[in-house]
Amino acid sequence: MDTCDVLIVGGGPAGSACAWKLRQAGLDVVVMDAAVFPRDKVCAGWITPRVVDELEIDAAEYRRGRTLQPITGFRTGLVGGREEVETTYDHPVSYGIRRCEFDQYLLQRSGARLALGTRLSSLERGGRRWIVNDTITAPILVGAGGHFCPVARWLNGPLGETPVVAAQEVEFAIDPRDAAEFTIAPDTPELYFCRDLQGYGWCFRKHDYLNVGFGRLDRHGLPKATAEFVGFLKSRRKIPRNASWRWHGHAYLLYEMRRRRVVDAGVLLIGDAAGLAYSQSGEGIRPAIESGLLAAYTLIEANGCYTRDRLERYQQRCRARFDASPLLRSLSRAVPTALTVKAAGWLLDVPWFVRHVVLNRWFLHSLDPALAIR
Repeated sequence: MDTCDVLIVGGGPAGSACAWKLRQAGLDVVVMDAAVFPRDKVCAGWITPRVVDELEIDAAEYRRGRTLQPITGFRTGLVGGREEVETTYDHPVSYGIRRCEFDQYLLQRSGARLALGTRLSSLERGGRRWIVNDTITAPILVGAGGHFCPVARWLNGPLGETPVVAAQEVEFAIDPRDAAEFTIAPDTPELYFCRDLQGYGWCFRKHDYLNVGFGRLDRHGLPKATAEFVGFLKSRRKIPRNASWRWHGHAYLLYEMRRRRVVDAGVLLIGDAAGLAYSQSGEGIRPAIESGLLAAYTLIEANGCYTRDRLERYQQRCRARFDASPLLRSLSRAVPTALTVKAAGWLLDVPWFVRHVVLNRWFLHSLDPALAIR
């Protein structure tokens, strides 16, 4: 039977970031994932400069053979609306990436041993060690397998009726013959909100690729809302009228919706497995990466003693990092229900509100300080 210091189940950004930091500390890390990388992932696919810094990514090196599209503005409006607000910045505030490239890069760079194409089929606790698939054992197990992570299910039980965001997305190469019919500017993604503010769609061009998607809290209403969004894009001549594709689906838990239990003796959860996606935007890459780094620092400090009280430090760090202030939390809960259709349309037509609230606070989190380990 194989052994390792840390077994991470899930090879996305959370798992890779955690593995990378643990390997720097000299630990023997195995990353297990049911998928074979590179693989596609449902995601709009952009990262902020803060993520680039936290992962110490050499942007010049990364963009050699990979997509790294600078974003210097946004167009924002309502689905079915007539006008959009254009917001511009004098520097890149985010970068478009392709998840198939980004996740593969992080995983390979982590230096961990990889068990790809391997599904977690059995999980046992033997003394102070975990036995996974009767083939590998480790004293600490990190669940990083997304919303449906088997480790999260072991720790929290069945998902039940937990409210989640359901999303549909597609990313494809633009045929050069049709390029003129896709009018989205590469450096300016477009965001369109439902009038009830319970979901939004995006259309984002990354060099020669286009990413279109829609996410909504009401998963039963998602197909209808997505169809309306695509029809809207066609009516505004953002995409060709004959455009059609096969959607890919995904679901995830918003952090403020319902808290998952994230630690126990010998186990902790990171990223979407811990339900850390930002409540206002649904964006999950930055909290996934930061939670992976926070988990790694906690495990390094534990120095092989993975009792629950030692791992509670990770949960405390997550709350300090991701909890909204009481005032902001109250406002976030009030906005979707208190705003009428007319008020929602009015606010999303106000450039100051779009720049400073929707974009800077909800999507870019530009006011959040750099990650600090305490």
